[in-house]
Amino acid sequence: MKITTLTLLTTASLLASPLAKQAKSTGLVPIPESTTELLKLIENPKNIMNKDKIELGKKLFFDPRLSKSGLISCNTCHNLAEGGDDGVSAAIGHKWTANPSHLNSPTVYNAVFFGSQFWDGRDPDVETQAQGPMQAAPEMSATPLHVENTVKSMPQYVEDFKTAYGKDVKIDFKAIADTIGLFERTLVTPSRFDDFLNGDDKALNKEEKNGLKVFIEKGCVSCHNGIALGGSMQAFEVTGKYKHRDLGDFKGDKNGLVKVPTLRNITQTAPYYHNGGIWSLKESIIEMGRIQLGTKITDKEATAIETFFKALDGRKPEIIYPNLPASTETTPKPDLN
Repeated sequence: MKITTLTLLTTASLLASPLAKQAKSTGLVPIPESTTELLKLIENPKNIMNKDKIELGKKLFFDPRLSKSGLISCNTCHNLAEGGDDGVSAAIGHKWTANPSHLNSPTVYNAVFFGSQFWDGRDPDVETQAQGPMQAAPEMSATPLHVENTVKSMPQYVEDFKTAYGKDVKIDFKAIADTIGLFERTLVTPSRFDDFLNGDDKALNKEEKNGLKVFIEKGCVSCHNGIALGGSMQAFEVTGKYKHRDLGDFKGDKNGLVKVPTLRNITQTAPYYHNGGIWSLKESIIEMGRIQLGTKITDKEATAIETFFKALDGRKPEIIYPNLPASTETTPKPDLN
């Protein structure tokens, strides 16, 4: 009998444990095992992936010359060697400026699965989001023209765009941001949790399974669900006031909604909350129960949930630091002002 990917997936579904079935019934969704199925989720139909586009997007993601100072790249605030963020409470940008609203850098890993980008959800996808930090004064502080001139000043980048998109490609700010976004779409980190939901009952140990049960029973899945275990816009401070609500001035979008952070790789993305007000993961869990669920999460329960969260540490794609094109005489010079 010919065994197909569909057969394997169907078999895994039939073998799924009662806990895995319960988790799926509450809205938890695994990253697919099948590369074909995963590609359907992460592909941008308006910019079909190929290896040349992905490699070019990676170069641009790591290139600090896209910033006004020549010092800050996308990777500065979204460090792929760590949790895909910067590990500080408020993002630091141009002229060592902290984010004026004291906003924390969200992880770029698995951002392709988010329903909204930025804490206020103002952008729908990673391509549109990539345009923002390059132009933001307290971040990379560049202009679209600076970014375009930087890229087009280097013959290797021009050749890379032609190889990736064809000889008639228009190298403008949108094309550059779109290419960065396309690379970001590949930053997916399947974990043991996904293996468990995909049918491997031994992927989680006894303690992690217990933590998953507590996570479901306490109601955490009401916001942390879907394939991203977050990423949607939800009301904040539903049943209580966040203890660090006055750290920064961010109060959500115009409707008071805040993007739910992903729980994937959560052990690697401290500090927590939009303003980075809490460094302890256990404390974050307890605080979330108080202000969002109106329930007391005990220290024992928080420990169990935190143990489950360790199973969300994903297998990151191998990222080989790229060799960037050499600057030329026409490449814009760094401006530290």
